[in-house]
Amino acid sequence: MKAKRVNILNIQIDNISMQELLDKLKIFGGVVFTPNVDHLVKLQKDREFYRVYREADYRVCDSQLIMFAARFLGQPIGEKVSGSDLFPAFYRYYGNDESIKIFLLGGLEGVAEQACRKINAKVGRNMVVDTYCPPFGFEYDPLECQKIIQMINNSGANVLAVGVGAPKQEKWICRYKSSLREIKIFLAIGATIDFEAGNVKRAPAWMSSAGLEWLYRLASEPGRLWKRYLVEDLSFFILILRQKFHLNRKRAFSRKKNLFESR
Repeated sequence: MKAKRVNILNIQIDNISMQELLDKLKIFGGVVFTPNVDHLVKLQKDREFYRVYREADYRVCDSQLIMFAARFLGQPIGEKVSGSDLFPAFYRYYGNDESIKIFLLGGLEGVAEQACRKINAKVGRNMVVDTYCPPFGFEYDPLECQKIIQMINNSGANVLAVGVGAPKQEKWICRYKSSLREIKIFLAIGATIDFEAGNVKRAPAWMSSAGLEWLYRLASEPGRLWKRYLVEDLSFFILILRQKFHLNRKRAFSRKKNLFESR
């Protein structure tokens, strides 16, 4: 029997399939984060991000590299559930459910609207009811955040998909979810809005399966992503080796107990 959660660098990742996650969301709703290598590296240093991750209802594996690492650590994850796969699976799953209405938050000007049109055409109804592209630095502007909250609350949506990048999207969801009265499901989906709009192409399936999606994205956006992939995220492999041989020290702020308590 597989473990329901696996510990990767002090982050508890849910070991569930796409179908299991969709079924649970239908019954319980909740907040979904999709940890990838970049998240796990940032979580080692960003205390607020780590605290926010604790509050998510689901943390599902977004990276084939994490799948390889989990197997190396002797706690294999059954299925990769990336945000860019989860979101289209989600709207197909609810395609005929008129009660599900989505608000898209993120993307450059006009991108979310384009994604909205394409998604609604696929499902054959106005499932995405509204969109908004927030300005740069919006998360530091209380008035802008209140404007966004009002837009979402007035939209009739009960699902919020946020694609503004990590850790911004996860922190924003955690900070304002209690103000979003009608939202039952929160999805932090990164670049998925761009993928759905068609203005950014996903890596070929074989590259994703081989753990090379990062290389495809680096080649597509070298100016923006070179530092993340070639400098910041390299520590992931060292940290995994340290976990394998029990060399990682617990962070001071984690104290003596596991901060990820059972739901």
